[in-house]
Amino acid sequence: MAMPDLAPQELRTLVAVADEGGFSAAAVPLGTTQSAVSHAVRGIERKLGVVLFERGRYGARPTAAGARAAAHARRVLRMLEALAAEARGAGAGPDGADTVAGPLRIAAFRSAALHLLPPALERLAARHPGVEPTVRVVREVGPGTAGEVAEGRADVGIATLNGSGASSPVPPQLVGDVLLEEPYALVHPAGHPDPRSLPLVDWTENCSSYTRTWWAEQDWIPCATVRAEDDGAVLSMVSSGLGMAIMPALSLMSLTSPTPLARAPLTLEITDLGPEHPTRSVGYVTTPELATTVAVRALIRELRSLHPRPLTA
Repeated sequence: MAMPDLAPQELRTLVAVADEGGFSAAAVPLGTTQSAVSHAVRGIERKLGVVLFERGRYGARPTAAGARAAAHARRVLRMLEALAAEARGAGAGPDGADTVAGPLRIAAFRSAALHLLPPALERLAARHPGVEPTVRVVREVGPGTAGEVAEGRADVGIATLNGSGASSPVPPQLVGDVLLEEPYALVHPAGHPDPRSLPLVDWTENCSSYTRTWWAEQDWIPCATVRAEDDGAVLSMVSSGLGMAIMPALSLMSLTSPTPLARAPLTLEITDLGPEHPTRSVGYVTTPELATTVAVRALIRELRSLHPRPLTA
């Protein structure tokens, strides 16, 4: 027996309740009433044969099934938008090329948003002026940017991927590839005679699985004595003489920028960690269905053309 289909409005209701945390709150963006939302959710649960939300005095919290269903619903709704946009743009460009208009949702960790995306988005705008990109900075902790894509909250994620030794660098259920290999370097107060003796300044996103083995083998690296919120705060603390840091190349690009206003103060110095320095892979991830869309393919093309794999600090 075939399962009854869910209508687009039912998918929107499911997403709204998951995002807003309750039936009353979801009724506002849906333009309806709390009772109508509650009735709709009960109907969806009957169709699926599973409880999607835990009801309580403080709202409605997705169950494991509800969270999974909401993620699928977001992705289905996004593909319905893409269907309309791509149908309108099919063969509409010069010489019969496809065009596209509408939103392109990008999730990126901080240094990627600062240094990788801007030139790619500039070129994308020149080729596809109808695309409306939005960039959300996401901490690369836990699910990170890839999690935003898997949950249907972003179309493309600029993510740190698994090391080259992994069977696949891309998280399950997603597709993507490595854009660049990012080396780590030592950054410390300029002119210090023995920077490796300084206290370590670090931040949560830095020491990931790709570098953990290397870090464990370095007996000169102490435990972090100062922890900052992000890599920009780390640079500020190191420039104030509070210690040294081991940072990836993207985080250090402000130190090597050719634009004077973008450069950090000359109180910082970068030292190579030698031929055995650790690296991390930075790439893009998207869903299998969105990977074929014009806007996503265009962004990936621009990223590939601007950022060959090697990257130096």
